[in-house]
Amino acid sequence: MKKCLLSFVFFLFFSSSSFSEVKLTKLLDQLNSPWSLTIVEEQTYLITEKSGNLVLFNKANNTRKNIKHNLNILEDGQGGLLDVLYHQGYVYVSYSEDRGSGTSSTSAARAKFNKSELNFTNIFQANPPINSGYHFGSRLVIKGEHLYISAGERGGDSIAQDPSKHPGSIIRVYLDGTIPKDNPKFKGKPNWLPEIYQIGIRNVQGMALSPIDNEVYMTNHGARGGDWFGKVNFAGNYGWDTLYWGGTKYSGLAGGPKWLPGFDKPITYYVPSIATSACLIYKGKEFPEWNGHALVASLKEQSLRKLEFNKNELLNQTIILKKKIGRIRDIKIDLSGKVLMLTDQGFLWSLSKK
Repeated sequence: MKKCLLSFVFFLFFSSSSFSEVKLTKLLDQLNSPWSLTIVEEQTYLITEKSGNLVLFNKANNTRKNIKHNLNILEDGQGGLLDVLYHQGYVYVSYSEDRGSGTSSTSAARAKFNKSELNFTNIFQANPPINSGYHFGSRLVIKGEHLYISAGERGGDSIAQDPSKHPGSIIRVYLDGTIPKDNPKFKGKPNWLPEIYQIGIRNVQGMALSPIDNEVYMTNHGARGGDWFGKVNFAGNYGWDTLYWGGTKYSGLAGGPKWLPGFDKPITYYVPSIATSACLIYKGKEFPEWNGHALVASLKEQSLRKLEFNKNELLNQTIILKKKIGRIRDIKIDLSGKVLMLTDQGFLWSLSKK
């Protein structure tokens, strides 16, 4: 593969009175609907393509290859091979699993890593399986010995308020898929499924563990407006589809209220919709002034935003870039602190200081 050396400098807006120069460098192109990336080693990344490919990319010698796997994927609408996470010799993925007769589920699997072939074993299936190509809403986070999985409501709206079903919830299991005995079901929520940690979710497109406060944060799509950034909460309920978080129905008719007492409240909302995607809490050497700030990417707005916040209060928000590289699907921090950005257009970019 011919190496692409394209890079350029633009001005990054911090505040009304200060600017800083940063550089965008294209690391990889010609990816097919990439969805997520994870760092295996300093120069080695795994990238998922929604069609089902697992791409192993070596940045040092600019080579790539597809790794064989045994996942039973049904690529349907927004579904396919989705998130990927490397952790201590294992690869974890989320995907739309073919459950037969046109139905599918948001599922998660893990495999011992090797560079030739991955033999995955399922560790979670969202039940019931649903005949829909919408809102798989799937990201993965490892916090200690637990795996957090976001499971979208598959276009089923009020199913997100039914804790006897998985769609529309945040899942928390051990790394092998077994169920923690301190999940909400065993702590005052006897009617909840044992894997469920939080309900009332619509379509989570970003989820990340903060290296600052060890909390898990996420972004969620509203309907017509009402995207938000907030925290994962034990036994919490973000209210979909009782709440519309400031948005409306796709018909334009009013939905539910923005927020009501008794429901979890996000840190910030986006109306109109920016189609929030990946998020992270920054900690690194490349941009030390960003440490503790959230980075939130978007699809529709094609932006990367920086959020300064304190607990559940938004203090300041800055658009770092907008309409520079297209729809940003995933963001990660490399080992040097540079920001990696994966776009729907099939590119992998690195954001660094000049």
